[in-house]
Amino acid sequence: MNGNLYQPISGRIIDIIDESPTIKSFVVEAESPFKFATGQFIELTLPGVGEAPFTPSSSPKQTEQMEITIMKAGRVTGLLHECSPGQMVGIRGPFGNGYPVNGFAGKEIYIVGGGVGLAPIRSLFLTLVDRIKDFKKVVCRFGARTPDDFIYKKALFGPWQKINGVDIKLTVDKGDGQWTGNVGVVTTILNANDVDVKNAVAIVCGPPIMMKYATIKLLEFKFAPDTIYLSMEKNMSCGIGKCGHCMLGKYYVCKDGPVFTYEQIRKYPKIWD
Repeated sequence: MNGNLYQPISGRIIDIIDESPTIKSFVVEAESPFKFATGQFIELTLPGVGEAPFTPSSSPKQTEQMEITIMKAGRVTGLLHECSPGQMVGIRGPFGNGYPVNGFAGKEIYIVGGGVGLAPIRSLFLTLVDRIKDFKKVVCRFGARTPDDFIYKKALFGPWQKINGVDIKLTVDKGDGQWTGNVGVVTTILNANDVDVKNAVAIVCGPPIMMKYATIKLLEFKFAPDTIYLSMEKNMSCGIGKCGHCMLGKYYVCKDGPVFTYEQIRKYPKIWD
């Protein structure tokens, strides 16, 4: 981490990948090697415009460059979507706490994701695949509104499906003439027999409403609240616990999260708002 929490280091956008009609991945090369743990986030600065928090979607093993997958949703993200390769940016961080991957060793990993929530999941997935023999198996259940809304299509429909020890199923809210998979929200492809719940951890990341009902389903499967990991990124702003926008009960999401177990936050009201 840069010694000055408020001072970004310089970076340059070297490539931009169109993922879906509203989502792009930006390949950013920092001025010096940049390290982060999967699940941590950075603040990406567009000079003269502002900054916003994003969880890198690339593997932490990549230190010369990182990928950041961004949905066009506001002023900063909208202007980022108008950028071209060569644009200078700033990077602050990394901030927060990521996934305790070492603690997952010897377990079955059940990952539930939707929409742009696949961005932090991609970083975690790549981390798990690098150590695939450390885990019993990795089960992924991903959803999107339509087939066109899936991100990382080339990997998701191609090589990821062929990794030994990985089980991926996909669903869409609304199919098209070519879609032959499941149609329905992501909870419709969750099954209690997908993993051995007694020796598994679950990771959920996506829109709040999806995370809410996925968590309810996992609890029905008898997952213990302290084995369900949630990425609670909504409302983060400054990244260092000063602005208070991301307070969740006694926690600052940006400092104490963004990864929490359901056990940590379940007693607080409106956690899905």
